[in-house]
Amino acid sequence: MFVVASLAIGVAWPRTFGAWRDALIAGMLIHGVYLGGVFWAIFHGMPAGVTALVTGLHPLLTAALAIPLLHERIAARQWVGIAVGFAGVSLVVAPALGAVKGVPLMALLASFIATLGFALGTVWQKRSRPSMDLRVNAAIQFIGALLLTAPVAACLEEGRFDASPAAFGALAWAVLVLSVGGISLLLFLLKRGAASRVAPLLYMAPPVAAILAFVLFGEALGAVQIGGAALAIGGAYMARQAAPSP
Repeated sequence: MFVVASLAIGVAWPRTFGAWRDALIAGMLIHGVYLGGVFWAIFHGMPAGVTALVTGLHPLLTAALAIPLLHERIAARQWVGIAVGFAGVSLVVAPALGAVKGVPLMALLASFIATLGFALGTVWQKRSRPSMDLRVNAAIQFIGALLLTAPVAACLEEGRFDASPAAFGALAWAVLVLSVGGISLLLFLLKRGAASRVAPLLYMAPPVAAILAFVLFGEALGAVQIGGAALAIGGAYMARQAAPSP
């Protein structure tokens, strides 16, 4: 979709090896390692609540990596916001954690590696400072993700697709909402702000997911989850406000 959009609009593609390299590596980390790793972990038995908790480490890892790699200054109030946000996420997913019987070790490791890859990809994207059009940048990133995930899928997967309405619905959501919508917003925000200022926004995902599950599927939304959502949103706001401007 991004390739077609870029060609249709006629925006320029990068002509240097460095620009292609940086976008390909960012795509391998953000889309290949992170999304691929999370989906693989869930497929191999990783509970969704534990996955949300592990991926909630992303703002913390990003802030820690931004200090040596981007030379960003992380204020004490920003660390407090990150901690409050993570505590809020923990409360939001607490009911799901209570039902967990066991966590497969390999799936847990894959989920952590995926989160680390997302943090590294976020920092790499910010450090490379791509000057190309956003749609071209995203197109090259997904090409990088394809180069990484296609060989892995060929070796580890069964090569079948059940073609059910649920599968197509999940695929449409992953492509249109997560990849086209969410990643476009992420790249746009990284272009305008510090990585440590953008990452805490990911704390908004579990509260929004809980609210959507309540509205769409009638899932319970207790006082603990509501309080956790408020903490997660407040922590994200505190961390963003405390972060220095780039």
